[in-house]
Amino acid sequence: MSEPVTLHGYYRSSASFRVRIALNLKGAAYTTIPHHLRRGEQNQPDYRRINPQGLVPALEIDGKTFTQSLAIIEYLDETRPEPPLLPGDAAGRARVRALAQIIACDVHPIDNLRVLNYLRGPLGLPDEAVARWYNHWIAEGFYALETALSTSAETGRFCHGDTVSLADICLVPQVINAKTYALDLSPFPTLKRIADAALALTAFEQALPANQEDAE
Repeated sequence: MSEPVTLHGYYRSSASFRVRIALNLKGAAYTTIPHHLRRGEQNQPDYRRINPQGLVPALEIDGKTFTQSLAIIEYLDETRPEPPLLPGDAAGRARVRALAQIIACDVHPIDNLRVLNYLRGPLGLPDEAVARWYNHWIAEGFYALETALSTSAETGRFCHGDTVSLADICLVPQVINAKTYALDLSPFPTLKRIADAALALTAFEQALPANQEDAE
């Protein structure tokens, strides 16, 4: 009997969303332990013992605990190879990893909740200004990604050809975030087309924040 798989996450976390998608694609049964970020539950000592950064997600699997969503997804892909989430050739893997990094680090500012809390707290910025800041960085990254995808012959139905990859897993949560912040997606037709194709798949649809048991 295989060991249980436990995802420590928060339903609205983009990084947790990515891992949920990957687990669903791999057909892995898992249990979610929610840590409500806006209540600061990730800072409690019990969770800090699991992930000293106090960030989500953390995934307990195969008798080990992994953190950082991209590293978790690559581990899943290496240990559960079907369906593959990275291309078989070195150039394709490099391209997909680069696209994923654009999304994870440029479109999605690192530790954005901490930044948002700082903007609202010590800096005292109103919600309108915070939303403008957030949309600015999403749009900056989306413009770069749209250009990279729309001008490449390697882009197909998804970010790399016609099968789902790590890049698509990273893209969809950010498109959902952009819609939440009412960002105009019309300048990014390639991104929207790819995200719509991915969201038509059950693995993506089931991972949506609105479909999580800990959603409010």
